[in-house]
Order: sequence, then structure tokens, then C-alpha cells
Amino acid sequence: MPAPPPNAPEIRPWPLPYADRLEARDPARVDLVVIHCTELPDLALAREYGERVLYDTGTGNSGHYYIDRDGSLHEFVAPDRVAHHTRGYNERSVGIELVNAGRYPDWLDSRRQAMDEPYTEAQVDTLVALLRQLAATLPALEFIAGHEDLDQTRVVSSDNLEALVFRKRDPGPRFPWSRVLDAVPLARIRP
Repeated sequence: MPAPPPNAPEIRPWPLPYADRLEARDPARVDLVVIHCTELPDLALAREYGERVLYDTGTGNSGHYYIDRDGSLHEFVAPDRVAHHTRGYNERSVGIELVNAGRYPDWLDSRRQAMDEPYTEAQVDTLVALLRQLAATLPALEFIAGHEDLDQTRVVSSDNLEALVFRKRDPGPRFPWSRVLDAVPLARIRP
């Protein structure tokens, strides 16, 4: 992989215990970044969820990068591995998680679907710097999407069997799409 640009953000490696068991891939073939929010109250709980083993392979669900509210950037999975973050898009994408409560703790309650927490300036600044670095180091990278763009599955709500809610809503309505898209050379896709 080419060297990062001179103003690249500091990435703190914090590999998940099972990171080496994730499928290897050629990062030069990654063409998509998927933006998520953790929908958890803090980085510690996001880490705990990421460490949970959910598959026979001894791996679980996680993004590649996590950006905390203070703008600190943590790499849970290297981009040369396939992380499980967006059904149907994992092999071709990098997942970036922004720490944000989202709908926590009632993700599927039809009465609690608002995502009111704003993203911090520090998070957005780090995200833009990371996206610029990825665009400079991943030669095929040209697309960006929100998790909500790629997974529009509706499921029965947890409080009302008659109501359907979106399974994924992240990064949600408070995500500053215009600011991010104006700052990076990536095109937003919505299937």
C-alpha cells in the first residue's frame, strides 16, 4: 500500500482478538467506504460488541476504523482483512464507525427511532482526514455510502408486532453529508 499523505490522521492500532482470522483481501480492490455509527454510548462498549464471537470462524461484527467523540482514531481491523459490517458489501468495502448513541438502547422500539446526538467537530475532522488518506492509499476507492443506504431492511419492532422499523439507520439524520462530500473525492452511492 502507498504511504499515507503528510497530513494523515494518527491511527491507533487496536486489533480485535480475532482480526487474523478474518478473510484476507487485496486492499487495492476496495472501492467503497461505508459510514456507520456505533449506536452505543461509548468506545468501550463498542469494543466489547466488536470482540463478541458470532460466527463459526471465530469472528464477529466490526468495522475497520472507530472514531471516538474526541476525534481519536482506532483501527480494529486492518484494511487488508474483510470486516463484517454491512451485509453484501464487506468484501469490497472499509467500514468506519463513529461513536454515537444513535437509538441505544432501544434500537428497534418504534417509539424510539430518533437519532438526536450530533457528531462532534473532532469526529468529522478526523473522518475527513481518514477518508482523504484512504482515497490516497486505496487506488480503486471511489464510493462512499451510509449503512442506511445499503441496508434498508425493515423488521418487526420490539414494542409492537404491527409496526416495522428500519434495521439500520446509521449514520442517521445528524450526519453532515454535505460537509463530508464537499471535502473528499468520493461519490455517494445509494442502490
